[in-house]
Amino acid sequence: MRKSKVYDCTIIELSKHHSPQGNISVVENNKDVPFEVKRTYHLYDVPGGESRGSHAHKELSQLIIAASGSFKVTLDDGEVKRSFILNRPYQGLLVVPGIWRTLEDFSSGSVCMVLASELYDADDYIHDYDEFLAYKRQ
Repeated sequence: MRKSKVYDCTIIELSKHHSPQGNISVVENNKDVPFEVKRTYHLYDVPGGESRGSHAHKELSQLIIAASGSFKVTLDDGEVKRSFILNRPYQGLLVVPGIWRTLEDFSSGSVCMVLASELYDADDYIHDYDEFLAYKRQ
């Protein structure tokens, strides 16, 4: 998705179910998220002032959720940047392939949950920003 734009990325409201015992939000493949989830992972204990991400994917889509706490996600399509503050566990940020992402400003104790459309593949990552810009121009 070389031609993808930051405006192809959006906040998805997850279902919320309230009860006196607490709340639950559900994510179902191809229903609440527009892909089949093949991998999940969590970022946590990110030291103050540190950032994560700083890469793009060629094929992988993600749903990024602040399971606890808050953090900022900045998306970049090579022309436009767009930032989102994630701080609600019933919202996820859909990030499509071909978008550079940086996660920063993690609050103390925050947990970032990521649902991914593909298994880990090192060849799907672009870690160099200039290489990313060249990829987008192809």
